[in-house]
Amino acid sequence: MSSSSHRSARGSVSEKAQHGIAYSYGSTFEDEIRAAAPSLRGRRLTAALAFVAGTGFTLFGYDQGVMSALLTANQFDKVFPQVAIGDNHATLQSFLVAIYEIGCLFGALSNLWLGDKLGRRKTIFIGGSIMIVGAILQTTSFTYAQMIVARIITGLGNGLNTSTVPTYHAECSPAAKRGSFIMVEGSLITFDADTAQIHFAFYWLTGSSAQWRVPIAFQIVLALMMIVGVMFLPESPRWLAKHGREAEALAIISALENKDYTDESVQLTYHAIRETIAAEHSNSSSDRSALREIFTNSRSQNFRRASLGVINQCFQQISGINIITYYATILFQRLGLNDVNSRIIAAANGTEYFLASIIAIFLIDRIGRRKLMLFGSVGQTLTMVLLAVLGSINTPGCQVASCVLLFVFNSFFAVGWLGMTWLYPAEIVGLKIRAPANAFSTASNWIFNFVVVMVTGPSFNDISWRTYIVFAALNAFIIPIVYFFFPETAGRSLEDMDVIFAIAYNESVSPVAVSLRKNVPPAGSPEADEILGISPRSNDGEVLEERNKE
Repeated sequence: MSSSSHRSARGSVSEKAQHGIAYSYGSTFEDEIRAAAPSLRGRRLTAALAFVAGTGFTLFGYDQGVMSALLTANQFDKVFPQVAIGDNHATLQSFLVAIYEIGCLFGALSNLWLGDKLGRRKTIFIGGSIMIVGAILQTTSFTYAQMIVARIITGLGNGLNTSTVPTYHAECSPAAKRGSFIMVEGSLITFDADTAQIHFAFYWLTGSSAQWRVPIAFQIVLALMMIVGVMFLPESPRWLAKHGREAEALAIISALENKDYTDESVQLTYHAIRETIAAEHSNSSSDRSALREIFTNSRSQNFRRASLGVINQCFQQISGINIITYYATILFQRLGLNDVNSRIIAAANGTEYFLASIIAIFLIDRIGRRKLMLFGSVGQTLTMVLLAVLGSINTPGCQVASCVLLFVFNSFFAVGWLGMTWLYPAEIVGLKIRAPANAFSTASNWIFNFVVVMVTGPSFNDISWRTYIVFAALNAFIIPIVYFFFPETAGRSLEDMDVIFAIAYNESVSPVAVSLRKNVPPAGSPEADEILGISPRSNDGEVLEERNKE
């Protein structure tokens, strides 16, 4: 179903008001709302949010891919002989690359406790600061052990960022454009491969350790841009509302929509958030923490929704994308290219990867999440099958075709899965568990990222082209799971997803089927309040008037 269908199902703001209640939130603390208004509004605020979120994911992508080219740099091998190509050091080489994921894992898991306590902005600031420390330590490393520790520290910061930035951006984005905004972040992950030109330029400094130290140090520049930028941005209005900071929440919703806080659209958006919070409290024990709430499965279906986020992130990694992301240069060398040509092709591969990812930005809100995930998985499966077949033949012509197929695989992945796993987990869960649920889902990404990266080097050494058969089977497994269990989120507000899962629970049907309906009541409407199990509230003069249903 297209997002336009979803939007028509939700109805315009005026349509919702005509069939429900108009609200007047904030009338008792107007001065506080005016005082809390951020300096940026409308498009400028949206652009600033996109810049900071994009810088965070550019940093993520760059830090992921920087090792790919450096592993074959002669000065890197000189300082770290344990990872020298051709010296039967595949395990130590894989460990140096993969240990970063362990740091990311612990960084993501720390958000189980930090995410809701500190807020989105502070968490991003701390994550970026930790990454700067890690990048400095990596740049100044002189031993294998020091580099290992430095990569773990860098990963801690990145884990905090990757489990927070998508949530922050999603909570500050309108439903109609949320997918496109997060997909831009996904595209910027490919910056890691596209900046292979930076690695390539320094590759020629064969007599200086600047050959690898400068590319690693470049992470510091990106991290500084992110943490300075986030200092000038407002907090997520949904986090603020959850913590009772109503004036600030209303002021920021008003700024994001570039309307006065009394505007009908702003009032209804805020009402939907408030009612979702009320529903979460009415459907859970008052003394139950957000972490414990994840493992409940009442009307809110928290465990099911958190599991979808975890599985979604797992699927991205078991697709095998990081065979290429981390080992592009080495893979092209295995296909018969010399050291220089393999770097040139790896850079071209990264550029094509980035260009393919742009396609998803224009499709995600038009055709929906499910279709893109299915499209990507089918294409990835077929590509892996062909890589296995050509690898078994292994003639010069087949090697050329295999090089092309690595580009093809990247294209399918870029459209279907690259940005999807940073968007979908943030959309699918409710506000109360969003921070810890996204900590778990991001941890899932890093766990399976570690496993794939760790086994890839030894796998190619031991079973060669048969490695592609394993990943072909894993990609084929993804297809039916997405089709039968992943609801559509396109065109829905974050609060609308609470309504969808509540309907599925009330009617004992699949949330997938409910998500494809055209007549789901929008969050904030009286019908949605009834579905969520809460009664209309009229305290503090919030109800302005009862609208005629005619």
